[in-house]
Amino acid sequence: MTDVPTPAGGVAPAAQLALAAGRHLDLVTAPFTMPRSRLLVFREGEGEGVRVHTSEYERRLDQCRVLDALVVRDASGRILPIVDVQPHRISFGAATLTFDGLRTLSIGGDPAASVRLSLPGGGESRHEVGSGIRIEVAADRTVTISAQQDGAHGAAEEALEALWEAWFDRCPRVREDLQDMAAFCWWVLGANIVELPALEGARAIVPSKIGYVGLWQWDAYFIAVGLRHGDPELAREQLELAFRFPRENGQLPDVVHEQGVLATSDDLPESDRATLRRAGSQAADPSAPVPLTKPPLAAWALRKVLEVEDAPEWAATQLERVIRSQDWWFAGPERNGSDLDGDGLPEYGHPYSSGLDDSPVFDGPIPTTAPDLAAYLVQQDREIAALAARYLPGHPIAPHLARAERTTALLMERLWDPAVRRFIARGPGAGEEARIASDTVVGLMPLRVEGLPDEARTALREAIDDPERYALEWGLPTVSAADPDFSTERMWRGPIWINTSALIAEGLDTAGQPERARALREQTVRLVIHGGGPHEYFNPRTGLKAERATTAFAWSAALFIDLAVALSR
Repeated sequence: MTDVPTPAGGVAPAAQLALAAGRHLDLVTAPFTMPRSRLLVFREGEGEGVRVHTSEYERRLDQCRVLDALVVRDASGRILPIVDVQPHRISFGAATLTFDGLRTLSIGGDPAASVRLSLPGGGESRHEVGSGIRIEVAADRTVTISAQQDGAHGAAEEALEALWEAWFDRCPRVREDLQDMAAFCWWVLGANIVELPALEGARAIVPSKIGYVGLWQWDAYFIAVGLRHGDPELAREQLELAFRFPRENGQLPDVVHEQGVLATSDDLPESDRATLRRAGSQAADPSAPVPLTKPPLAAWALRKVLEVEDAPEWAATQLERVIRSQDWWFAGPERNGSDLDGDGLPEYGHPYSSGLDDSPVFDGPIPTTAPDLAAYLVQQDREIAALAARYLPGHPIAPHLARAERTTALLMERLWDPAVRRFIARGPGAGEEARIASDTVVGLMPLRVEGLPDEARTALREAIDDPERYALEWGLPTVSAADPDFSTERMWRGPIWINTSALIAEGLDTAGQPERARALREQTVRLVIHGGGPHEYFNPRTGLKAERATTAFAWSAALFIDLAVALSR
């Protein structure tokens, strides 16, 4: 893979960035698609053309087949292999495939070429290319084939090329060795834009059109942080969607999707419940609805997006929602809040609310008092105080700063274990029985707390630099390599995630270790390049995509861009 060629001025034009992204479009880990479309085109076998799926909320790809195969043949009947893929078209040599609108594919090229279409269920049809073929996919996945008018295919291809070039024109220009991957990551963000028709055509950048079609609160924060560098308006739209549907008590929902929101365990699809049951989770079938949300990084994301382009009126509206959400975390059970035992230190009432669903921290009984949550809440109160001073004149900031101090004191008092020199999580109950011994990345997050005592800060830095625990060749694992629950492949039990690495890098900055923070950022971008793209998570021993990780993952793409911009300054 070569770097993006740049002209004498040193700035890669949009067309060259599109070409760089195209080199990653293998139609296996990265499908052919376009912004706002729900159609995905994948390679089908070796030299056997492509297949087409739709992207739908809570449906697997194999449940959303549109075409089992689309095969192009030349005049002699020979199957034409894919010879090139770019964001705006797939080339079979004698013919090309492009989009002609969000729900329509177009094939054109040599009039003597032909196309064979295999439909799910066994139907098959053959069509001469002629002046072009339109393949229109209805909402129920039925397919209509029709002839294109003369010149329509070429016009569609040119229109899509122009659309993608306009998108790449916004791609941040970064250090030369990072620009090629940054271009692909920018494509991932554009490709993962979907419309949510029930929300007046709102544009949501979903985690991945391959299996994650909805706006998850945490994902929206990380996506907005990377997106702000090229499209601050769209970044603000992600946060606005995440904040738009608070419950009466201020709790923000876990997911906003086209059928509504997912805000409690009652909203979970049955497939999620089944997964929890298989894992033996005590959260699978609660006796009463459990709130579902994501960790409180809302003010952090809001502040970062506003750093790039200020929007005072918008900021004031969003900040009021963030403040209500922060207050919900500290509310007791009488308000269905998240301080479930009323001790001033909120808990995760469900593994999903942590964002680290499968972490061994949640193997035992819940709710769970976790050091990462306390650290996020401390910093969020401080972020709120700073933002309110600017955008909400008259809002009292002293209570936020006082609460941050109380939470820090409780974090040290209840979750710092001086005997093992690390932060631990606690389950329900008291004493040693409640102690959760797992050595995981949640115990490193207090490094982000300003003013952390020297003893704790030093111990966390040493853990990050310990090759037996967290200083692995390819980066920071989510469970210590010395922990008995460490796995190189299992989600949140060892693999490297870009978001936790980026957050820990910020923690190193907070702890007065800017050089170590930069080294972790360099290691993280090197991992994405080595691994072949912004995957959901990575094997910490090989640096490659973990077997079951989703590809073309939006928060990994967004945070690669954010890291690349920071490293290019």
